[in-house]
Amino acid sequence: MLSVHTSPLEQPGTGDAGGMNVYVAEVARQLATRGREVEIFTRATTGSLPPVVEMSPGVLVRHITAGPFEGLGKADLPGQLCAFSAGVMRVEAARPQGHYDVVHSHYWLSGQVGWLATDRWSVPLVHTMHTMARVKNRHLAGGDTPEPAGREIGEVQVVEAADRLVANTADEARELVELYAADPDKVRVVPPGVDLDVFRPGDRRESRAAVGLPADAMVLLFVGRIQPLKAPDVLLRAAHELLARHPDWAGDLVVGVLGGPSGTGLARPAQLQELAAELGITAQVRFLPPVDRPTLAQWYRAADVVAVPSHNESFGLVAIEAQACGTPVVAADVGGLPFAVGDAGLLVPTHETGDWADALESLLVDPRRRAELSRRAVEHAAGFGWGATTERLLEVYAEARWARTGSPTGEGRTVPGVPTSVTP
Repeated sequence: MLSVHTSPLEQPGTGDAGGMNVYVAEVARQLATRGREVEIFTRATTGSLPPVVEMSPGVLVRHITAGPFEGLGKADLPGQLCAFSAGVMRVEAARPQGHYDVVHSHYWLSGQVGWLATDRWSVPLVHTMHTMARVKNRHLAGGDTPEPAGREIGEVQVVEAADRLVANTADEARELVELYAADPDKVRVVPPGVDLDVFRPGDRRESRAAVGLPADAMVLLFVGRIQPLKAPDVLLRAAHELLARHPDWAGDLVVGVLGGPSGTGLARPAQLQELAAELGITAQVRFLPPVDRPTLAQWYRAADVVAVPSHNESFGLVAIEAQACGTPVVAADVGGLPFAVGDAGLLVPTHETGDWADALESLLVDPRRRAELSRRAVEHAAGFGWGATTERLLEVYAEARWARTGSPTGEGRTVPGVPTSVTP
């Protein structure tokens, strides 16, 4: 696997670490439990980690030196792809010929490296976009910076080079075809998953005690990177509107914001705190850094409602994680969020403050409706385990091998997991 700009070892929620990190780490672990050896190549961003780290049995993370460890943002990394590719090639050169069966690249930067690697090694390239420039630029937040033309060109090249393209949802598959001229026969829909052992229902009062919240509070929660694309400001403005409608809620309402500045949000890392002060809701808002997964599950269970107001999401892992914990979700009706939320939450068709306040208020004042959505949320999330995601990906890898070699074997070797009846 290739994950150039962010490592699966990093804490999701800050910098460039987010849902993609979770995806790569979970799929790699699942593949290893099925007897596949997985190596993840990522750019070294610190000298404190060794060149190779065993993330879990059967999964190695290789840190490739490409540019200085610190001081490079994601926008600077196209200039380091040659160095990164050279590092990947050196590792492969020390392996027996035909060591790697499939390259699965994540995000367009990794796709550029994967394009070169698979051409050199004569193995298939499977690529997952995670986000797409042309989609993001269609749904920019006010004042946000559009993705550059160079990224769009790079994405088009990867789409053309890949043997298979993995889309999170049918809508994303359609966008690949319509916006990037992807061959529909190469696109496969494989929804991401959720760790149902970590994210599961539990006692709300116990969870609130664990994260330091009052037992009788009204809790709204945002989880994610702090940047305009994720739109946490929408939740703060809606909370201000709710307090204007219900002044007596001032002592009870808590708005949790878990995450750190990222992307264009780094230009003004304190902007959200400034907005809370401007709105006069500093007393109600708790800003917290990203937390580990067990603690995150406690926060989900502690919340009355989780808000996902993003301007675009290819899927929306936060939504499905919250639902797995039994917490209702209010989400923007964009991208993959309608698929992730299903009929177990509320979708808001705009980012207008009044619309979001209406949706949140409708749940906060109606415990019975929250309870019903909680029940449906758990049932809905149960269909999104990472095991199912991985099994489908294995089928895609098999198809890609067939498409590249014309047979279920490559270089005279039978590929594990490839049935002889695979149809391209």
